[in-house]
Amino acid sequence: MDEIKRIGVLTSGGDAPGMNAAIRGVVRSGIYNGFTVYGIRRGYEGLLKGDMTEMNLRSVSDIMARGGTILQTARSDEFNTPEGVQRAKTMAEVFRLDAVVVIGGDGSFRGARDLSRIGVKVMGIPATIDNDVGCSDYTIGFDTALNTVTDAIDKIKDTAHSHERCSVVEVMGRDAGYIALHAGIANGAEAVILPEKGFELNADIIKPIIDCRNRGKHHYVVVIAEGIGDSAQIAKDINAITGIKTTTTILGHIQRGGKPSVRDRVTAGLMSVYATGLLKKGVYNRIIASKGDDIVDIDIEEALEMKKTIDEEMITTSKILSL
Repeated sequence: MDEIKRIGVLTSGGDAPGMNAAIRGVVRSGIYNGFTVYGIRRGYEGLLKGDMTEMNLRSVSDIMARGGTILQTARSDEFNTPEGVQRAKTMAEVFRLDAVVVIGGDGSFRGARDLSRIGVKVMGIPATIDNDVGCSDYTIGFDTALNTVTDAIDKIKDTAHSHERCSVVEVMGRDAGYIALHAGIANGAEAVILPEKGFELNADIIKPIIDCRNRGKHHYVVVIAEGIGDSAQIAKDINAITGIKTTTTILGHIQRGGKPSVRDRVTAGLMSVYATGLLKKGVYNRIIASKGDDIVDIDIEEALEMKKTIDEEMITTSKILSL
């Protein structure tokens, strides 16, 4: 068993509400377990440059309710090279880090896996609003992003009803439609368009809108994941074919911000305590995951081979509830 005494924690990839709660959890549970904890600023770029500082209990006071990440995050082209990964390992050795906790998504975990393959001990905590980490049912930040989207669409529906319009709402999700699908169900959208499925304009958008109009509806919502393409053009097509005035709203980065929800704060706390508990036992190179009501850990190589697919039953449910 390898004894771990000094650990680093970094956030990588897109920011997500609840990352600060996870940082707080790693620092406080790490200190509880007898570790010296270093905060690494700006993700892997900061690790390469040795941009890190020792953290204490007060370092993470009053951060749990804040969105974003106090450690910040940045892209690093250098780290995506073998030479960059080796340099990151050297810097970890300079600071005598026995392990690095990575808070982020699949891309961040691939970086952690590369480090593990050259001897750096790592631990991953899933945090991304897209909820697209294959090994975990849930990722920190997803619930908060959904609440933000739901609130925005509720407001959009108010004005759509007043003017008898169709509203095309673009949400985040380049390759994964989890935000779009859940928001569509939560907001009663007439159509939900997912990157995993693609779409046929007439069958998947125009026909549901016309059917709803024929049943007496006077306003409509179409939720589109950003990976689908040009939402403004889709809105123009709806207007041209149906004659219904159609507007486009791109929610953008508002989905990443805001105070994390209770679910995201609690999940961050549970996962971070679990992660440092494993390190205390000398267990590493794992990804922490949510499976049902349980927090589990999975070998990092195995975890990155796992794929998550959109629930077909949820898609059917969305269509039923849009009638």
